Amino acid sequence: MNNHAILLDLQKTGKFMMDKNLAWGTAGNISARCEDGYFISATGTYLGELELDDFSYCKDGEHLAGKKPSKEFLMHEGIYEERPEINAVLHASPFYSTFIANSNLQIPSNYFVESMYYLERIERIPFYQPGSRELAQAVKESAKKANIFLLENHGIIVCDVNIKEARTALQTLEYTAHMHILALEKNISLNGLSDETVKHFLHHSGYKPARDWD
Repeated sequence: MNNHAILLDLQKTGKFMMDKNLAWGTAGNISARCEDGYFISATGTYLGELELDDFSYCKDGEHLAGKKPSKEFLMHEGIYEERPEINAVLHASPFYSTFIANSNLQIPSNYFVESMYYLERIERIPFYQPGSRELAQAVKESAKKANIFLLENHGIIVCDVNIKEARTALQTLEYTAHMHILALEKNISLNGLSDETVKHFLHHSGYKPARDWD
């Protein structure tokens, strides 16, 4: 995919996130790896109204072109450094997922097909100031453990092999968080699948290639 196509896909993703209530205001930032570095939404941008010049080109901890990048660009870069197969990172604070990030609740991954795959591993990151090197380092240190990160009292991060998969992971995360909270509120016991069933699905269903976490 050439750089122009990547920027168009990021622009579309920002609008998708706003339209689906997966982002709000100027909270959040999105990025995608390019051939030599990565593009990230510029600081202060409204994800639902991104123009093609609302992105920054960064590499090796430096802002090389475009508008001033989001102050959290190093957080994205740490994931790209640790996970060469990852090509897209979405950071936002959708309501239900952030609700869980701000609590001691856990998000079950055994409710349905998409949750089993996209929410296979979820890591919690303690609160650090947004945009700080401490937050970027904490995310980098956990990057190999999961594709979903709950940032306590802050929001969430999803990352995946391409922008489309990252969008699907984000939507699955928020949908599952909503389902779980609603079940708790209504005192409904949801029937999750067994660990054995989940493991068999991930490795033998053919839904998508099983991830190698080693």
